[in-house]
Amino acid sequence: MPASAIHKSNLATVELKEKEFAQFRDLIYRIAGISMSPAKKPLVTSRLAKRLKHHGLANFGEYFQMITAANGKAELQMAVDLLTTNETHFFREPKHFDFLRQRILPARKPGKPLRIWSAACSSGEEPYSIAMVADEVLGSAPWEIVASDLSTRMLEKARTGLYPIERLPEIPRHYLSNYCLKGTGSQDGTLLIERKLRERIQFMHHNLTGTPPKLAEFDAIFLRNVMIYFDQNTKRQVVSHLLSLLRPGGYFLVGHSETLNGINETLRLVQPAVYLKP
Repeated sequence: MPASAIHKSNLATVELKEKEFAQFRDLIYRIAGISMSPAKKPLVTSRLAKRLKHHGLANFGEYFQMITAANGKAELQMAVDLLTTNETHFFREPKHFDFLRQRILPARKPGKPLRIWSAACSSGEEPYSIAMVADEVLGSAPWEIVASDLSTRMLEKARTGLYPIERLPEIPRHYLSNYCLKGTGSQDGTLLIERKLRERIQFMHHNLTGTPPKLAEFDAIFLRNVMIYFDQNTKRQVVSHLLSLLRPGGYFLVGHSETLNGINETLRLVQPAVYLKP
């Protein structure tokens, strides 16, 4: 029997040793600034086990050597994608979208496009939710959305704008009729975001802990439900980078379970999880 077949047959019993978990934990922290507690060990095991199976590897140590080798960059990106992908929904935390509709969008300066950055867009539900509200409120007035994420796999999914039909209840009915198509035939069971919205969003790969991208200033930045994975120093670094691209008078939105207390003292709290840059 080939060695790889033995490896695959024993995959279910492969254990992620503490030393190996520490290696992956330190690697993800260096790359993405994400702090993984010991409670994340089962998640690391389950998400990377499929890659061991794919490559016919005997243990997690061999996989770590593969992704840290000079020719392992593609597989390293795959591992980063698997370990940093987080759950998201359409119109998550609805009060933020009420604020977008009532305060941010009406404040657009005449003659200038209103610009919004979804700074951890995952599979695209957040920027598409923002786009639906922007199109409804601003109509033919100019607006732009940039959506970035660390995971190339999630960005590819976001660009397609194709989601399981089970996501339908997350989207308000009038947005469904105006901006979504129900799949038929081979696409049965799916929901597709209308092309006119897909074309209005610029998706880009960006590591929040890296140098800020060279972009024009934004009127609002959404950084929601991401900082819970960072330690305090990384939070300060990420927020500082993003604020350099937020115009004075612009809004910075974080998740409702997050706060900028002790991270940045220059912003003014407007309502829970919404800050104003003076």
